[in-house]
Amino acid sequence: MPIATPADLFGHITLARIPPGKPLLQVVVDTEEEFDWAAPFNRASTAVTAMAAQPLAQAIFAPYGLRPTYVIDYPVATTASSIAVLKALHDAGQCQIGTHLHPWVTPPHDEVVNEAHSYACNLPPALERAKLVAVTEAIAANFGRRPTMFKAGRYGLGPQTLASLRALGYRIDLSALVHSDLRPVHGPDFRALPDRPFWFDDDLFEVPMTRGFAGTLAGQGRSLYRHATSQLGQRLRLPGILARTGLLERITLTPEGVDFAAQRRLVLAMLKQGHRVFSLTYHSPSLAPGHTPYVRDTNDLARFLDQLKRITAFFFEDLGASATTAEDLMALAAAP
Repeated sequence: MPIATPADLFGHITLARIPPGKPLLQVVVDTEEEFDWAAPFNRASTAVTAMAAQPLAQAIFAPYGLRPTYVIDYPVATTASSIAVLKALHDAGQCQIGTHLHPWVTPPHDEVVNEAHSYACNLPPALERAKLVAVTEAIAANFGRRPTMFKAGRYGLGPQTLASLRALGYRIDLSALVHSDLRPVHGPDFRALPDRPFWFDDDLFEVPMTRGFAGTLAGQGRSLYRHATSQLGQRLRLPGILARTGLLERITLTPEGVDFAAQRRLVLAMLKQGHRVFSLTYHSPSLAPGHTPYVRDTNDLARFLDQLKRITAFFFEDLGASATTAEDLMALAAAP
């Protein structure tokens, strides 16, 4: 499939002016209900018991002054137990609250539940906006402040999403899964977007997920990976060959399915390429066993927390990084 240009998808794109300096690390948590990742989407899967485990990660972040951004969806924003956990952290100044949208568990429930509709950008614009209004108003009512940061569930961001975000007063988006084409599973194509902070039409600030390339050919990763993941490249198994030979591997900054050694390789490669801003991401249910493919039991949880400890220690103790948030980054980018 051809690569869409940023203008085709999202309008005018301008790189943010982030001055040089020490690395900056933020944490973004997809804060959501628990469901079977291998099963069809289900409106009835709305439990949020894993929210009680979030202090496990907070204890890792606190010594470094990291205030994670919990982007929360409708079940989390409307359940008393999860509100209590997050409101205590928020009121103590230990985190920030943004919005996350899982369409299948967010009213109004007017769409057929399927894979295509799990990406909110595939819904009729009025329905997507109505769901955004529902979760936005729930967060405002239960946390005492309207959210201004958004991350689309399943990275379901489209032009109509941006229009709705602007109309609802959002200033920051965190949805872009760079170096990724989700069209084979009905999602967006993000490959043409920058892999560092930028502005949509000069008024909506984007901090993309940290996904990039390591290896001998990392500097040419954007173009080479597109060829490697073409139909021919997939048939020849080029992505695996490139990764095993140390020539090129695509890595995401997350403790979910990515070990510390790989995360470290990614960070060092991106620093060499001139990156300063990094976003560490994971899903809230991964802090309790049995809710995500990454943490099935207590041993998996111990490994997960160890990965989280090691990558944060690497940033702050080895690289001398500073803790940041998307709001801090936007202020830095907007400074004269």
